[in-house]
Amino acid sequence: MTAAEENPQGDPPHDRLAAVEEMLLGGPRVFTRDQAVSELDIDPQFADEIWRAFGFAHDSRDQPIFTEDDLSAMGLVIAAYRSAPEGQAVAAARAIGQTMSRLADWQAYRLDELDRDSGVDTSLGQMAMAMSRVQTLIWRRHLAAALRNIDSDRVPDDAVGHELVVGFCDIVGYTSLSRKIGMDDLNALLEAFEGRANDIITEHDGQIVKTLGDAVMFTVADPVQATQIALELHTLTEQHDIPPLRVGLAYGRVLTRFGDVFGEPVNIAARLTGSARPGTSLCDAELADAVDDERYFFKSIGSLSVRGYRHLKARVIELNRDHQPADDAR
Repeated sequence: MTAAEENPQGDPPHDRLAAVEEMLLGGPRVFTRDQAVSELDIDPQFADEIWRAFGFAHDSRDQPIFTEDDLSAMGLVIAAYRSAPEGQAVAAARAIGQTMSRLADWQAYRLDELDRDSGVDTSLGQMAMAMSRVQTLIWRRHLAAALRNIDSDRVPDDAVGHELVVGFCDIVGYTSLSRKIGMDDLNALLEAFEGRANDIITEHDGQIVKTLGDAVMFTVADPVQATQIALELHTLTEQHDIPPLRVGLAYGRVLTRFGDVFGEPVNIAARLTGSARPGTSLCDAELADAVDDERYFFKSIGSLSVRGYRHLKARVIELNRDHQPADDAR
């Protein structure tokens, strides 16, 4: 169905968007907030907290905003968290809301670009539904992989967190560069950086935690794989015309919560990244001690004095040029 077929009467754009919205929502909005609170038998204040945590504005209480599907989904979430510690449901809603809002913003801009492209003969509604199906497929695969990782990394019940390598990679001189180039060039640079960095990190069993404009934060379970990632990221400068990068890695026990990572290794990795010279990678002593691989050399440097750490022991990650692969040694 083309855009013309989707809107044969030439209805105003807002009418067409309303039809697409109803299709995405699975039906018309029929319940007001007060009606939803009554149907779900929940405290109105708790409902307001959840709604704000999801990132939605305060709609009029007498305006229908929920569909039948909305109420069913909310009922399942509330039932799952009724016995959870106070605040956990709100924290979960906030994590979901922030993640989905960012994704939806990107999708909306992309759909608008495609909808305005005369070379695309697929309707806005069809593209939106296709994107929804692909999103669900990808989410299912990521969820399955995450559940497997949790099971394999399970720690005793009395332990807090688990050991991971936390890494940051940022673009050197990004602030001044962003002032000199146009928005299109800046967008192309960030897209290339994020995309190529993601390829390297995931290829070595790492996971992107979040992107921070000119930086990416990632985690890796295996210290050896993390070390290889740190070195390969610098190939982006030569191979893909990306400005010099800095990388910082730290190894230790962290807390993973709602898709984010917390703990001292996060702070140390960030400090090391800020202290690294352009085109180099720094790691803490814990990571260097955990890597027993002759391919890598960890060069000791003087202790760093950074915010929160007066004597931070750091190592420069380098390839061991004296190492001879087994095949070459024969």
